[in-house]
Amino acid sequence: MRRREFVTLLGGAAVAWPLEARAQQPIMPVVGFLSSGSSESIAHLMPVFRQSLAETGYIEGRNVAIEYRWAEGKYDRMPTMAAELLRGQVAVIVASPTPPALVAKAATATVPIVFGVTDDPIKLDLVTSLARPNGNATGVYFFLSGLAAKQLGLLRELVPAISRIGLLVNPENANADAVTREMADVVSTLGLQIEVVRASDAQGIEAVFATLARNKVDALVVGADPFFFFRRIQFATLATRHAIPAVYTVREYPQAGCLMSYGTSLPEVFRQLGIYTGRILKGAKPTDLPVVQSTKFDFVINLTTARALGIEVPPTLLARADEVIE
Repeated sequence: MRRREFVTLLGGAAVAWPLEARAQQPIMPVVGFLSSGSSESIAHLMPVFRQSLAETGYIEGRNVAIEYRWAEGKYDRMPTMAAELLRGQVAVIVASPTPPALVAKAATATVPIVFGVTDDPIKLDLVTSLARPNGNATGVYFFLSGLAAKQLGLLRELVPAISRIGLLVNPENANADAVTREMADVVSTLGLQIEVVRASDAQGIEAVFATLARNKVDALVVGADPFFFFRRIQFATLATRHAIPAVYTVREYPQAGCLMSYGTSLPEVFRQLGIYTGRILKGAKPTDLPVVQSTKFDFVINLTTARALGIEVPPTLLARADEVIE
């Protein structure tokens, strides 16, 4: 064989081999991430998710792709977003908190779903059993609803003279009625009055605080809701402006300037979401993965905000706080 012919043959093989090798390489799996919030609102949580996913062997951009869909508080956009993810043939959908989890479950009965929900997933019809889910969904139940008695108790300890309580819920959230019933029951047993107010956008939140101030409500409980979480700086500003002490669900609120919170740890939730996503990518079925229930609860006080509201925090309350922000 002449040298020129040999070089030509070798060059053709070099071109053909990478094409054949690429054809034999496995297709990179795609994770669909559906959120009712914004990328900015949970920017501190996504590295936790990616790190725990990496610990299972999946690194974004290397051997797994993630398609993100952010509803930015507009819940009616989520069904379309879920449909887009399914058309992209995602291997698993991560949906958190409750509103996107319900949308994902309604959108598919076959694609695995890893959810993070604030309410009982059995009552939400996401699973029939926490120990052994029998459908295509599993995940984390992180108890942000169901804390009314504890949150109200802390609020009364901080402001003992309160007699009229405000409760803020988002009417577009599936948990609104359940949260309202729970708080009404607790308030009734304590002999207090309750004023339920509702908001689903920034203007509504502004109007709610004006109403609460006008009606001389002594304190406020803010229900679990991803849109409210997205607007936590607005809450801090309005609560201080109208001098309304309020309790919230997670530590990110007082970290943003709100008064105090009692609830579970969101970084821990996102860590578990990453772990379960990785296990499903490795071949586990949702039925093999029991729903994880949060066991760690944080009580956080922003002492600077308390002083701005003219509230002296009892030393006994400060001693029980997991974090005091000054």
